[in-house]
Amino acid sequence: MGQFESTIHMIQSPIVLAKKPQQQHWVRLSRAEPTGAMAQKPAAMAAKKLSSCNLTAALRQEQDAGAALLLFLNPPNATPSSPFRHCLRCYDLIISKLASARLFQDMESILSRLPPSDASHGAGPRENLLCRVVSAYGRARLPAAACRAFVHPAFPEPRTAHALNTLLHALLDCRSPLRDLLVVCHNAGIPANASTYNILMRAAAASGSLEHTRNLFDEMLSLGIAPTVETFGTLVAALCDAGQLEEAFEVKEAMVRQHDVPPNAHVYTSLVKGLCQRGEVDAAVRLKDEMVHKAELLQNSAVYGVLVRALFRAGRRREVDGLLEELKVRGIVPHRDRVVYNAMVAGLCEDERDPSAAFAVLDDMQKCGCKPTAVTYSMLVAGLCKLGRWQDAIELVKDMPRQGCTPDVVTYRMLFDGLCAAGEFHEANRVLGDMVVKGFAPSKDGARKFVEGIEKEGDAVLLESVLCRLAKMNVLESSGWEKAVSGALNDPAELRIEKQLASIRPA
Repeated sequence: MGQFESTIHMIQSPIVLAKKPQQQHWVRLSRAEPTGAMAQKPAAMAAKKLSSCNLTAALRQEQDAGAALLLFLNPPNATPSSPFRHCLRCYDLIISKLASARLFQDMESILSRLPPSDASHGAGPRENLLCRVVSAYGRARLPAAACRAFVHPAFPEPRTAHALNTLLHALLDCRSPLRDLLVVCHNAGIPANASTYNILMRAAAASGSLEHTRNLFDEMLSLGIAPTVETFGTLVAALCDAGQLEEAFEVKEAMVRQHDVPPNAHVYTSLVKGLCQRGEVDAAVRLKDEMVHKAELLQNSAVYGVLVRALFRAGRRREVDGLLEELKVRGIVPHRDRVVYNAMVAGLCEDERDPSAAFAVLDDMQKCGCKPTAVTYSMLVAGLCKLGRWQDAIELVKDMPRQGCTPDVVTYRMLFDGLCAAGEFHEANRVLGDMVVKGFAPSKDGARKFVEGIEKEGDAVLLESVLCRLAKMNVLESSGWEKAVSGALNDPAELRIEKQLASIRPA
């Protein structure tokens, strides 16, 4: 049985990307007709003739992908009798720019124009270009497109482990199931390395399967592939998430004793988090003290963020000040990753129910040059709503763009759920309208509570409007839909709701 086959057979989830994608029939443009961004007018065209090197420099300086594409397709000195000869660096730049801008239709059109790999064009398309294309599809959450790019004929065989790992990482970004990643590995026929197994173990851990994480680790060792600190970090985190702290500490000791791999900050953070979740805050503090003699580990403030949050939950707010003072004494800069600040805001909002102090932390963040994120504001919104200060929560969300932070779907869901909990269903409906405009949707649980609250109030007009919106967003489960409609139909005068909703009733 070949590599990965035994692990594949153990997993029974459906295959989404099981078969190796077949090579596609890519359209070759016979002339530079614009499609997508190609239809844009060029910002400016140089009057003088450009050499291939000059065009490369011009493409590099052009920030707008659409304008760069027009410059690439229509160089000033190109004529029907004397077509412009692009160098491979030009292709590299324009394809990378289009990929970053997610202009994938235009990017694939350019890929079809890549010259074959021959002596006149040097080494042909480079592997790092293939990896950039695959990664771009991964960031765009397009797993099938990433797989097609991996076998694109513009990039000649053979593929290397680096290219395979890039594809696996893209699929991991797309939250593809572990089985899909294993099948890709099996079909590619490329010997796996440590990075390959690290990605697969992360996929297994993300699925919540400690068994598969362990099996991949054991298979890695049986093949003689040396585990890295990332390997152990993934395994320790999976064990901690499963509540198996004793075994996690055994792995921490074994990685040093048997493999001569010292634990990094990620390993310590997972162990500290596991201890805090078990309520052993003092043991977590002692483990943090173990890092004192390892200066490179102390520069990561994640451990302090976990401890700050745990101390708040344990009702030990006074000890937080000492931890913050320790950060300053040891020269740790918390604003590098905002972890400590966000932990302070969460603790003050959720545990201390003191939003005024949380706003003081927000001011301190900004004074220190640490820009609050949507996560920071979302916690403040949730804290205000829990205290019944939903008007302040609404104003805070409105003020976020002025502060340089755009509310995300989590922020709106926090506000929407808070308004529903406060019984402010008309305000929640207005927030729902804002969410629809921005392409956001409430959670199914939030939508269900929203409908149930309106139904209890007996507001048939609002219920009609809400059901229409939620049906179009497909966030109301069928049971909730039927219950809501049946409640509205208790009054024969409301039969019009059923007629209006018949055309959009979910299957």
